Amino acid sequence: MIIFLVILGIILVVIDQLIKIWASNVLKPVKVMDFIHFGKLDIMDLHYVQNEGAAFSSFSGARWFLVGLVIVMLIGLTVFVVKYKYKCPFFLISAVMVMAGGIGNLIDRVRFGYVIDYLDVKLFNFAVFNFADICVVLGAIFLLIFLFWIEPKIVEKEKAEEEKEMPDEQI
Repeated sequence: MIIFLVILGIILVVIDQLIKIWASNVLKPVKVMDFIHFGKLDIMDLHYVQNEGAAFSSFSGARWFLVGLVIVMLIGLTVFVVKYKYKCPFFLISAVMVMAGGIGNLIDRVRFGYVIDYLDVKLFNFAVFNFADICVVLGAIFLLIFLFWIEPKIVEKEKAEEEKEMPDEQI
């Protein structure tokens, strides 16, 4: 399972970096491209943005603070995964998604001083984002689902199995 998780993490980071290379080479010169449209309804465009901050450009210009924050968060998540030793593939894949997204944006921030964003939702006013952001957000949502709905059921099942194994006089 560990080999699968490492390969998955590498694949997600590579996909993120390849898309960002494409965005730098193809999208940056033109700034904006049509992407998903249905008739006159604009769903999403590709829009090259150099984001010097975090989500919604918060902490703009705080490059090294954000680098440090992401490193601390990656270490914290790794320690959490190792300490609690969850064997649930859903949990592990979710954690890898968060880590891969964090690493993808960390690479940009260290190399360039900004993160390359390119997905621009036109249906409503929203921040421009990238593949790494999608990995972080979906991974975090999946982790919350695990922690609040799946893990309690695992604990409940384990507790019920322990009670079944106990002799009647110990219950």
